[in-house]
Amino acid sequence: MPAHRLRTLTAVVLTALLTVTAGCSTGSAPAAEAAGRPRSGGTLTWAIETEPVTLNPHQYAQAKARLLVWNTFESLLTYDQQGKLVPWLATGWQAAPDGRSYTLTLRDKVAFSDGTPFDATAVKANIDKLREPGYAPTVAAVQLRNLDTVEVVDPRAVRVTLTHPDVLILDFLASPQGAQVSPKSLREAKNLKAGGLDLAGTGPFILDRYVPGQELHYRRNPAYDWAPPTATHTGPAYLDSITYRFLKESAVRVGALASGQVQLVEGVPATDQPLITGNATLRLSRELNSGSAYSYYFNTSHAPFDDLRVRQAFREAVDVDTVLMSIYRDTTTRAWSVISPSSPLYDKRLEGSYGGDAAKANALLDQAGWSRRDADGYRVKDGRRLTVRLVQAAPFVRDRRDVLAQAVQAAVKQSAGIDLKISLVDQGTAQQAFDTNQYEIFDNSRADTDAGAALNLLLHSKGGINRTKVNDPLIDQLLDTGQATADPAGRTSIYADLQQRVVADQALLLPLYAPADQIAASTTVGGVRFEPTAGVPASAYDLWIGN
Repeated sequence: MPAHRLRTLTAVVLTALLTVTAGCSTGSAPAAEAAGRPRSGGTLTWAIETEPVTLNPHQYAQAKARLLVWNTFESLLTYDQQGKLVPWLATGWQAAPDGRSYTLTLRDKVAFSDGTPFDATAVKANIDKLREPGYAPTVAAVQLRNLDTVEVVDPRAVRVTLTHPDVLILDFLASPQGAQVSPKSLREAKNLKAGGLDLAGTGPFILDRYVPGQELHYRRNPAYDWAPPTATHTGPAYLDSITYRFLKESAVRVGALASGQVQLVEGVPATDQPLITGNATLRLSRELNSGSAYSYYFNTSHAPFDDLRVRQAFREAVDVDTVLMSIYRDTTTRAWSVISPSSPLYDKRLEGSYGGDAAKANALLDQAGWSRRDADGYRVKDGRRLTVRLVQAAPFVRDRRDVLAQAVQAAVKQSAGIDLKISLVDQGTAQQAFDTNQYEIFDNSRADTDAGAALNLLLHSKGGINRTKVNDPLIDQLLDTGQATADPAGRTSIYADLQQRVVADQALLLPLYAPADQIAASTTVGGVRFEPTAGVPASAYDLWIGN
């Protein structure tokens, strides 16, 4: 079947499935600031899409929770607008000539909100805790896998020594997982993994109320005076306090903003954006996330995706452009690779190289032995239907990904006779399915600032969330080499080869779209920012209320 015919059929199916009103796009740059100058005082309420599964930064796994992490906790390093690492709680760092150690100097006169001083001993306590068996196994196995020792040089200096050169160790020190928690909290917190009110950080706000399922409340840390160079001011935060309300449904969030019940919301889908752009008292801004694109990863450990032809056929069966337009209108960016197009490591050569060819999809399935169809039109072989299971964990579903899955489901059935089963379940049920290998598709995106960190987790044979279950020596070699290479041009070449291997040669995934975050705010709110490079909403530190 020609590609244009596939697009027509897919559009018909999706129109029957979904009714989507016209949307409106915005640029990636923030809208104009609120009138007046920044001033201190007042309180705001921000409606967010996702309740965090944990409030401990070491356990961080949700990009949507990142803006909450930085309210209370801070890292040694951060990124500037040009994507360069700059000091934060550290004042600088020195790499050894052989790339196997880094010595970091630390800020003076910094304290955790519980009064514990921030020093080299605290940094060592955090990293030692992350390596403790059972505490953060994914971090220990991936981000810290090349870490050998952590040494307190003096109260204001700490040295990390590696078994092999590893440029991603610096990215870890700028990540939420590398954020600093008070050593007292690490020793005494009642439920350390869940986090909460008894975890102290050095950040500009202190969490003082958490009502599960409803809201989080932060009050200003009056002693705060060590903002990163990426901030727009110094000293304590402008706001006296801020409340984050958990409102899962976008229409509810936008309605609360329009009625003045909240002053900011994040997560504004295409269907609701005209309600923001058409209101002179509101403004909308948007930013692409870095890291990995939102993709469907194929489980290669058993049938049917142990067959390359079936993986290729699934990708050809989906006209991604038509599917995305049906759900997001023109407000989303098509993904062609495992890496987001906002990353400097993105390989543009993949664009237009596959997908949307139903005739090719059907020919591939015929070659793979799925040549017959049952009474419902699904392909069968040896008495079994060509069924693949997508398991979605509810706490990680954002951007109407559950509705997107229904659109993909309709597309693969219509064009190729593939039976896509969708399960939207709680996190525990999803984890059980992953642990027992009861799935064929795993959906994921990550907002890691350095895409190499995301790919290590997702594609390395020892990766913490390698749910393709691929064990390819060449992929591992490329990932290891990219992690050890400091030269930017060299890294770009290595990750380009990796993307060709993963996407073009092995068809391990179906890239769908580049995640983006949207912030809608009252024009009375100033200081609305996205986190440099990562493209996710920044903390509340720079927010202020205008006149």
